[in-house]
Amino acid sequence: MSDFTSLALKELTEQQARFAPAARRQVQIANAQKLLAEVEPGRNYPYSFVSFRVTGYSPDAGPSELIAGADLRHDLALFIRRVARSVPAVPAEQTVEPMLTLDEVSRKFNVSTKTISRWRVKGLTARRVKVNGRSQLGFPTAAVERFVADHKVLVEKGAKFSHLTDAEKEDILKLARELRDAGGTLTDVSKKIAHALGRSPEAVRYTIKNYDRAHPDGALFPHATGPLSAAAKHELYAAKRQLDADRQTATPTGDTVTTIAKQYGRSRSSAHRIVNEVRANELVRDPVDYIYNAEFDDAAKEAAILADMPNEDKFQADRAAKSPPKDVPPHMAHLYEWPLLTKEQEQHVFRKMNFLKHQLHKLQTGLDPAKAKVADLMRAEGLKAGITAARDRLINCNQRLVYAQAKQKLALGDNIDDLVSDGNLSLMRAVEKFDYGRGFKFSTYATWAIMKNFARSIPDAQTHKQRYMTGHDELFEAKADVRTDEQEVLAQADAARAKVNRLLEHLDARTRDVIRMRTGLDGSAEMTLEQIGQHFGITKERVRQINVRGMKMLREWAAQETTEAP
Repeated sequence: MSDFTSLALKELTEQQARFAPAARRQVQIANAQKLLAEVEPGRNYPYSFVSFRVTGYSPDAGPSELIAGADLRHDLALFIRRVARSVPAVPAEQTVEPMLTLDEVSRKFNVSTKTISRWRVKGLTARRVKVNGRSQLGFPTAAVERFVADHKVLVEKGAKFSHLTDAEKEDILKLARELRDAGGTLTDVSKKIAHALGRSPEAVRYTIKNYDRAHPDGALFPHATGPLSAAAKHELYAAKRQLDADRQTATPTGDTVTTIAKQYGRSRSSAHRIVNEVRANELVRDPVDYIYNAEFDDAAKEAAILADMPNEDKFQADRAAKSPPKDVPPHMAHLYEWPLLTKEQEQHVFRKMNFLKHQLHKLQTGLDPAKAKVADLMRAEGLKAGITAARDRLINCNQRLVYAQAKQKLALGDNIDDLVSDGNLSLMRAVEKFDYGRGFKFSTYATWAIMKNFARSIPDAQTHKQRYMTGHDELFEAKADVRTDEQEVLAQADAARAKVNRLLEHLDARTRDVIRMRTGLDGSAEMTLEQIGQHFGITKERVRQINVRGMKMLREWAAQETTEAP
């Protein structure tokens, strides 16, 4: 149980941790520790009595509940830990009760500092104090004595850690080799050996790890002796993503997280912590680009920003009933699947998308990948899903705008699909950069963005096409089309070949051979520029120049003879 059983004590804890002076909080912590030592599990205690013992005053009004002794001990321990975390470190000599340092507790009970860290999880109270000007953990003497009294068996087991004889260590290592060869992980092996020998799992684990550090060439669990490499962490992360995908499709493939974890001597819980660390690193690594607005920091507006788009029901109904006009070509039917947005709807979706980005940015800046919580990562994924949904809606509802601009710029010989694809990239960038707070309609901004992109990309495409034009033109494609009548194809091929051969007579021998090799007119396979260059002993760039010049001459002669230009 990690939260309070008494709501009144929880509220008292939050109040003192946030508002009470630091010196007062120290006194309250000491009072709570004294009371904790006196509480009997079988009795009930009034909240007013507890409040008076801890804070020094009894509430005139408020809860009059009775708190069971067992619950009160739990809640008082929580009170001490949480209030202690809020108290800044003070010199040890200024504390209101005697304090032991971490090293002093370790020597007193003959345990390691890591064992004391595990004791803190189980209720050993500590706070930050300054010793010789340095901040470190301090343990109230009364709290240590009470913990030892309540956890005698645990303290005795911890003390046994340093009392392993050389013979016992050899037995542990021998059993560890056998269990490892049987496929056990370090965690499983430690638990089994501890149960068999009557030792704590921690003692067994550290015996094995100390041996592996001293003997790296013969380590029992070589991957467990230090932190995983970045590559190993990403392998665990990839395994987890693959497992999630397999669960969605119900077709399990690849290794599970447990399998990969065993390869590196990690437990399943450790593997999941590593997965979360990689996820958090990816989240922090990718910055969020968005348009900030002052209303994002107004908590009163958050509900309105995240609400459904105005007339959402009508929008969905229109989308379900949407069908393209009868005269629209089939390849344009998808443009009519999404209704157009009104200005009010458009403003709402842009505001929501940028607000979600703002929330994601705040989450990124406050996230420590090494301490990432699953709840934070799930929230980040939810924000990303919301951002994607809003962005996709804006893009889909403005597809007709892209097509209209592409149609205006369509020239003879151009492919409208290429222009639409180029225009969609401009639309996506415009969605990311549009500032809805200025009050303009998005279509105005997007139209200029698409036109500006076309003004740059279309001339570049035409220049590229002219510069790298080759001989793969229709006139020289004298190959048969197996989907049509064979005799018709052969006749067309013979006619085309005759026309081409007549035109080729105008060229010099090398240019004529280059074009024939490049296009395969002589019945052989088409050759690359490099192959032709090797044949003539020239560079492939020189071959390209000869080919382009020859094709240009052929077009000019074909035009004079009223022959269809190649």
